[in-house]
Amino acid sequence: MKVRAGWRGWPVLKNISWNLGLLLTGSLLCAAAVNGILIRQHFFSGGVAGLAIMIHYLIPFLSVAFLYALANVPLFLTGWFVIGRRFFLYSVVGTLLLIAAIALVDVDIPVHDKLLAALLAGLIQGVGSGIILKSLGSSGGTDILAVIFFQRFSVQLGTTKLIFNLMILVAAALLFSLEDALYTLIYLYIATRIIDLVVTGLNQRKAFFIISPLGETISCRILNEINRGVTILHGKGAYSEQEQQILYTVINLREMAPLKEIVRNVDPDAVVVVSDTTEVMGRRIGNQIRW
Repeated sequence: MKVRAGWRGWPVLKNISWNLGLLLTGSLLCAAAVNGILIRQHFFSGGVAGLAIMIHYLIPFLSVAFLYALANVPLFLTGWFVIGRRFFLYSVVGTLLLIAAIALVDVDIPVHDKLLAALLAGLIQGVGSGIILKSLGSSGGTDILAVIFFQRFSVQLGTTKLIFNLMILVAAALLFSLEDALYTLIYLYIATRIIDLVVTGLNQRKAFFIISPLGETISCRILNEINRGVTILHGKGAYSEQEQQILYTVINLREMAPLKEIVRNVDPDAVVVVSDTTEVMGRRIGNQIRW
């Protein structure tokens, strides 16, 4: 009896659907922040979106959606030659979804205090942009440049966007209102922090240096209890001239507490140095984003 094999295209279809869902969800959130708060409060934004909003304030009959689409043309040319075909195609779809969302989504978020409005806009925009960047594409604009700088120079996504945003803010303060530009700065800062949180989240890695004469015992417990690799380095104290073992390991945030408990139980006098990592490459512990 022949058993009919399942369709092999399901994993591909599932992956495409997941990425399109991320792009759609993020675009709706970003459009809600733009139409529901930024434009109603006469705030600005950063990057290409900020440029589109400023031109819209100067020439009201030109919509933000149209201006955003027009400004993305040279950036997509860069994405085609630099990033890759898959990122380009997903970004085209993401940009079209965002343009449609900005043109169609018209919500009234009832926040009248400008400071609270800036905080809420940053939260919504940051979550939306972060969700988009969790996909294999982007929503165009400075997202493309942010990914380029992240891949080539390991610059955090939010940091790149913040630099370009500040350039737009300076122009907005000179052409329009300094007060609104300062409120926008608050919004942008919150958005960049939320973007890094959404994209990295609990995938952030911590690097541990552990200096102890009981390094072998500590390393065995790390291997057996946490199931993480450990590199044993050999050092020498400059003052005591005693040989010391230095353990180096990279773990995720959930494993920090168990690792500290192991060190305290084995050697309470051990020297432990913990540092943040921007990016980790590796099959088991890596946290690279796959664009």
